[in-house]
Amino acid sequence: MSQEKLPEVWLRGPLPSIPPLLQPVAHALLQAAEEINAILLDFNEDLLWKRPAMLASAGFHLQHIAGVQDRLFTYAKGEALSESQLAYLKSEGKENETITLAFLLEHLHQQTEKSIEQLKQTDESTLTEIRYVGRKQIPSTVMGLLFHSAEHTMRHTGQLLVTIKVLQTLKFD
Repeated sequence: MSQEKLPEVWLRGPLPSIPPLLQPVAHALLQAAEEINAILLDFNEDLLWKRPAMLASAGFHLQHIAGVQDRLFTYAKGEALSESQLAYLKSEGKENETITLAFLLEHLHQQTEKSIEQLKQTDESTLTEIRYVGRKQIPSTVMGLLFHSAEHTMRHTGQLLVTIKVLQTLKFD
């Protein structure tokens, strides 16, 4: 019995409670989550921190996707990063044998849910408001930050998918 494959998230129609102008952001975040979960179903956890050809590890991509969403959505609210967010940023990509694949996937799932919830609460009239990024206080807009979060999430999702495929073909001692 074959299981019917769903169309991509954006082809399933508008998401309830997400403002129309933010539908593409929500679609991208949810698409990334689905693709990540699908490719990691049977992933050998021993490969989580391996860096094929000195590229970023799968563990890094999972940490970074969640971290980018958290940071950019924080800036979109007009807030500065907390000490724990800055510490998380510094820890991204550092091999950590105590961090499991299940933990990283759950963390990403929780962050994606939090991001979707924030999209639901975002007033479209604020999308062109200026927000400031980082210590240098680089100006952006709420829309720019939210869309960049979606774009950056998809960029690293693509890199993660390729990294996983490469890892699955290599032999490690």
